[in-house]
Order: sequence, then C-alpha cells, then structure tokens
Amino acid sequence: MKFEGQVALVTGASRGIGEATAVALAAEGAHVVLTGRDTKALERVEERIYDAGGSATIAPVDLVEPDGIARLASAVQDRWGKLDMLVINAAILPELTSVADIDQRAFNKALTTNVLSTQALIANFDPLLKKSADARVIGMTTTVAQAPRAYWGAYGATKAAFEVLLDCYAQEVAKVSKIRVAIVNPGATRTAMRARAYPGEAPASVKPPEVVADRVVGLLTEDFASPHRETVNQPQ
Repeated sequence: MKFEGQVALVTGASRGIGEATAVALAAEGAHVVLTGRDTKALERVEERIYDAGGSATIAPVDLVEPDGIARLASAVQDRWGKLDMLVINAAILPELTSVADIDQRAFNKALTTNVLSTQALIANFDPLLKKSADARVIGMTTTVAQAPRAYWGAYGATKAAFEVLLDCYAQEVAKVSKIRVAIVNPGATRTAMRARAYPGEAPASVKPPEVVADRVVGLLTEDFASPHRETVNQPQ
C-alpha cells in the first residue's frame, strides 16, 4: 500500500470530494482523520472505510470555531505525533449574486471557512507536518479564483485568497522542510455544491468525485515541485 503507516487529515470529509478522497487514501493504507460538522455523515464515511478494510478516526469540528482547529491539532499530536498529508477541501459557497448585493454575514462566514481556517490549519499543523518524512499539503480550489466570473465574486475572492496563502506557505517551507504544497482545481464535479450553483445541470454530465480523489492519491505519490498547480479534467 502506498501510504501504509502514514496519517492523513481531510477537511470536509463527510461527502463529495472530501469523502471520496478519504476513502481512496484509506484504501492505500493511510489512517485518515475525517473532519467536518456532520457527525452522523462522518460516521457513515468511517464505517465505509472500515468495511473496506481501512482505518479512520472521526473528528467532528466546525472550522469557524476559534479553538476547534487548535484542539484537533493537539489531539493529532497526542495520538500520532505527526501528520503526513493535509487535504484542505472544506469550503462554503455563498449565494451567487452581484458584488453590490453580497450579503455581508454570508460573506464573512465564507471568508472564515475558506480563508481564515486555512491559515489556522497551516499554523496549527505546520509543526506536525515538519515531523513527517515526506509531508504533503493539498488545497482544493476553483476556476473562478483565477478567472473571475460575474456573480461569483464572493466565492472567487475567498478562494483567490486561499490560493495566495497556500502559495506563500509553499515558498516559505520549500528550503527548510520536506513539505510540498499542491493547489488542485477539481473542475466540474458531481457534488452538492455544484448542484447548488447549477441546479439545471444533469448530474451525469460531469465527473464523479472519485475521479478527483484518484488524481489526488496519484499526486500524493509523486515528487512534484512546490507549489504545484493542476486541474482535474473530465475523463474522455
């Protein structure tokens, strides 16, 4: 198995790309820490992993809680003493609206989840990542972070800031650690977030989350230059 003896943490692991990635990592031997807000959904994913012969631990946490990420990092430190893979997948999609009509409360929540929690994850898990022999950080982004689109301003702005944080972090650790950072754009994928954004779209017309998960697993086995960027395209 590719990741036997390694510990991976996946945010937003209760469904969609996060769930598929967690299952794929566990199938390759990683012990996966499943984080998210929905405890029952996390338990379902954990059971799915165990039924397939893998191992996982659920860690229900709301990333907007001031101390939630710090408590999570402390628990990982106490149990495993390191972190080999961090997949930052959790994100909030605010209502699609013009910039002039953005709801400030919803925007603040998206900023907290998509940007501030990313910095908190890096701050709290950086010491544990540096204890790994070959640590990897994967951040899931979106096309509108670099190609702005009308009515996607709130979400695009948060993900653009998300990318800048990861890019800067990659440069900061490149020469002082073995940590490598990749920013992955999953592209059009069959998720609940996608369904909200494109309610008239036929789900079968876009790729399932497992395609993205397979590519993430593949990327995690590669010796890529950091920071690395790529988009997961629709299978032909």
